[in-house]
Amino acid sequence: MKVEIFSDVVCPWCYIGHHRLREAVRLYEGDVEVAHRPFQLDPDGVSGGEPLLRALERKFGGAARVAQMTGHVTGVAAQDGLELHFDRAVAANTFEAHRLIRLAGRAGRDADMADRLFRAHFTDGLDVGDPATLAALAAEAGVEDRGEGADEVRAELARARALGVRAVPLFLFEEKFAVSGAQPVETLVAALREVEARTAEERAVRVLAGEDCDDGTCAV
Repeated sequence: MKVEIFSDVVCPWCYIGHHRLREAVRLYEGDVEVAHRPFQLDPDGVSGGEPLLRALERKFGGAARVAQMTGHVTGVAAQDGLELHFDRAVAANTFEAHRLIRLAGRAGRDADMADRLFRAHFTDGLDVGDPATLAALAAEAGVEDRGEGADEVRAELARARALGVRAVPLFLFEEKFAVSGAQPVETLVAALREVEARTAEERAVRVLAGEDCDDGTCAV
């Protein structure tokens, strides 16, 4: 089964969703191919070292509101064993970070690269828009970066817009079934099983109708 996760590495709920999907795949009985797809919460954002809390206060209307938001998500993340340190985090444009995830995906390591970028932003207080920082993270993850992949990221961002993705994380199963939000692990496992059942039913109907057949054979 193919599962695509649309997320941004500066989205705390995406970090939680990423972690929960990995756990759900581990618990699920079948084979799952997970692909990470880019989404930018702030495509016009600038990487300049501005503290994230300051940027959030400007966007969401003050320190009290931001403290409430970040305190809640920090508590949820802690229950999953994730450390979020908003006081260290730095606002950043994430396009280049998504490019690294794309490059890592060529070797099947996009999940590991995404995980390292999440931790870099939320736990380590690193600027995931800074070229030198990204180069060090890529080397740490064993990703060879020659500057390629930008066009592919732009195409995937355009696909996300065409699909109507407006909020993340969003999980797309078999390009047909979508689940949004950082759902509990058990919900994601149930979704995997439900999609498996529905896909099997649709495939059986196609075979009975004479579809998926060629040269005397049928693909089931």
